[in-house]
Amino acid sequence: MPLVSMKELLIEAEKNGYAVGAFNINNLEFFQSVMSAAEEENSPVIIAVSEGGMNYAGVEFIEAIVKTGIEKYRVPFALHLDHGKKLKSILQAIRFGFTSVMVDASDRPIEENIRITRKVVELAKPLDITVEAELGRLLGKEEEIESSEAIYTDPEDALKFIQETECDALAIACGTSHGAYKFQGEPKLDIQRIRKIKELIGIPLVLHGASGVSQAMVQEATALGFQLKGAKGVPDSEIKEAIKAGIRKINIDTDLRISFLIGFQKVFRESPSEIDPRAHLKEAKLRVKEKVKEKIRLFNSHI
Repeated sequence: MPLVSMKELLIEAEKNGYAVGAFNINNLEFFQSVMSAAEEENSPVIIAVSEGGMNYAGVEFIEAIVKTGIEKYRVPFALHLDHGKKLKSILQAIRFGFTSVMVDASDRPIEENIRITRKVVELAKPLDITVEAELGRLLGKEEEIESSEAIYTDPEDALKFIQETECDALAIACGTSHGAYKFQGEPKLDIQRIRKIKELIGIPLVLHGASGVSQAMVQEATALGFQLKGAKGVPDSEIKEAIKAGIRKINIDTDLRISFLIGFQKVFRESPSEIDPRAHLKEAKLRVKEKVKEKIRLFNSHI
């Protein structure tokens, strides 16, 4: 199946009332895990690469991995730049075959965010590249993205933003946060806010910082020596309500990182004399694959 634009995937999600998972990758192992899960679940997916991921792997290697994937896998998928803060990174993604870019100027005043986003739309749309933008601010830290406060997206601001930028998808702030520590108290999303924004602007909405960070996973990681005390993510019940309210793309990164490290560390603990890294990576890949399959079922994105 050819690589497709993210907009194409989100249009189908809109028609059928599901969400497409955007899964962050950093290397070949993550890509294989995500695509293998998508194949087995017969689901479209979005391969997300952050600026940090591009720098780590090398954008040329990401391009080569994806080109191989086009020949190997049959399910449709998009290649997406996640949290493009620098115009240089956005241009680089466009040059190396990404079918979608996120321009993240959410830390700027709204008028500046509009101006920056509109510029990227003008560059990308003639090339049939989907543009995602963000309005509002999520609490927490993930790679270069950090905020000490949450600023929920205002529905009227969202309408103005969409009218003036004409972006294809909008990431909103409604209670999630980046990283493994998403909530101090009861995990709760502002579902009414999602519905209101959806009613006003119509276009696909995006939920960032949506990893579940299940307590079972935290306990397993803790038993292997990781320090995740107090880690808490978004419950499945809240994700289901968010999809009903209009969320069509859901970003998952933290859950994959923890899953990968659990798999790797598990082999190390159980077979300390094992020096072939392929044994560790095999289990790590399997853990990521199973987590992606779990999310696909939750998002109901089977085709």
